[in-house]
Amino acid sequence: MEDNVYRGPERRKFIRLDYVTPLNYKVCKKETITKLLEGYTVNISQTGLLCSIKEKVKENDILWLSFDRDTLSICKDVEKRSLIYQNGIIGKVVRAEGKDDGSYRVGIKFITFEEKNLTHIYPKSHFSGVEDQQEEEEESRQQDEES
Repeated sequence: MEDNVYRGPERRKFIRLDYVTPLNYKVCKKETITKLLEGYTVNISQTGLLCSIKEKVKENDILWLSFDRDTLSICKDVEKRSLIYQNGIIGKVVRAEGKDDGSYRVGIKFITFEEKNLTHIYPKSHFSGVEDQQEEEEESRQQDEES
């Protein structure tokens, strides 16, 4: 694995700080949004983070992330720019690599208010989970009964 280490000049615009803390996340897809999953952060910058998780995710998947942001001053800048929903940060998977222990190292870019095209964000019902789905089912049943 040491052979894969990049040794060229730094290409990142923002420094990454080593920051290991527990992480809760959800994959924002209709079939997975109700599952609260766990992992941990590895490092963080103003524009994203690297985390370690056990579930396989794909590049461009949208994740809802919740972790302790109070102890890290860099997160004040993150929260000013990032899309926050139900006290979690919304991010997009930019890279996912499997590790020998069956877990995954996942690079996530925080989605910001400055994004030119937010159409890749799932509708609110995908974030809200079971409660909204139950409300939709109830409304549908009522409409069926009325017709």
